[in-house]
Amino acid sequence: MNRILLSAGGIRSAGTRTGWQGNMRWWSNSTGRWSNSMGQQSNNMGQRGYSTGQKVGVLMMNMGGPRTQDDVGPFLRGIFADRDILKLPLQDILGKFIAWRRVDQIKQQYAQIGGGSPIERWTRAQGDGMVKLLDRASPATAPHRYYVGFRYTEPSIRQAVENMLNDGIDHVIAFTQYQQYSGSTTGSNLNELWRVQHQLDPDARLRWSFIDRWGTHPELIGAFADRAEAQVRLLPDHVRHTAPILFSAHSLPLNVVDRGDPYVAEVGGTVAYVVNELRRRGVTNPYRLTWQSAVGPQRWLGPQTEAAIKSYGTRGFTALVAVPIAFTSDHIETLYELDIEYGEVAAEAGITHYMRAEALNDYPPFIAALASIVHEHITNGFPASTQLLLPDPGPESPQTALTRQWIAAQAALNKSSA
Repeated sequence: MNRILLSAGGIRSAGTRTGWQGNMRWWSNSTGRWSNSMGQQSNNMGQRGYSTGQKVGVLMMNMGGPRTQDDVGPFLRGIFADRDILKLPLQDILGKFIAWRRVDQIKQQYAQIGGGSPIERWTRAQGDGMVKLLDRASPATAPHRYYVGFRYTEPSIRQAVENMLNDGIDHVIAFTQYQQYSGSTTGSNLNELWRVQHQLDPDARLRWSFIDRWGTHPELIGAFADRAEAQVRLLPDHVRHTAPILFSAHSLPLNVVDRGDPYVAEVGGTVAYVVNELRRRGVTNPYRLTWQSAVGPQRWLGPQTEAAIKSYGTRGFTALVAVPIAFTSDHIETLYELDIEYGEVAAEAGITHYMRAEALNDYPPFIAALASIVHEHITNGFPASTQLLLPDPGPESPQTALTRQWIAAQAALNKSSA
């Protein structure tokens, strides 16, 4: 039986029992069930920087997605109005025009994947599983509550902060669901969070800490490797070891990359760690990192995933594995773009075995990874990332500078309490 060990310290292979020595809980890949029960760690969890009796909330931030066809227009207008993603001339006008031009096309795409985005459903499933594990692993900070805060759709960041204030939360862990940091994703969410909390919480009732990147966390890497390996193993014998693996991530406008945004390096870091884990498991397929979802008139990072699929097909490859490496939940970029659109591209290019690694969604080892990441943050005294406090070398917006100053002030408060 292939077993994964889940403890308060994280997931380890069944043969590795170093580290935390409390009660253990097992996940069996063969049965798809938990066995035994996970006990509670005996020492006082959260003893650094945490006072027992405070309420801890976890804000799960992401861009969101339209629940219904009627939500597609506002969703697109929000994206194209956001200058953390795209800086356009006459943005109020041009952004709305681009959104208007694309709305019918995007509605059709959502219609093919069920009518709306499943990202809220998956985020709530992840949050439910995460807090259940946190309550068992960290009783001193229990009960933990999670809140979903999306940037461009409901439930919004504003709604989440309102709910946390109404629920009497004392400390909020702002946990980005973008595992690799970019100013256009996590940075945009944090800027919106700064605006919302200043409006709703002028007396600073809420204390904040931040999990801003986690793309090389070992449990995340293991989960990604599981998903990629599963697809490679399904390939026919004659192409199993030679099929290219395309790690596909959402592209960025080149002007964002040029200012020193760390996203490209961090996605590359995730890929390197996953490949290393695959090599350890005997998966030796060649691989490339490619980029998808470029929109608008600006130049975007390449090579594009679609172009890479066409290229490998014309060069005689008949099998290919696509791995969404910057997404943890299924949404339009996986269900439509990778599965339907690029599946058709692959077929036209002569690729007869086009495989797409499953998104992590509610995969139990991934849920346990989320719990471990938050648990480590609590037990280490709500630390601040030095990367988050470092500005990009290039131009920085006044809003981003204000947000970074607020984050630094919150970090200082947490450090003084540790």
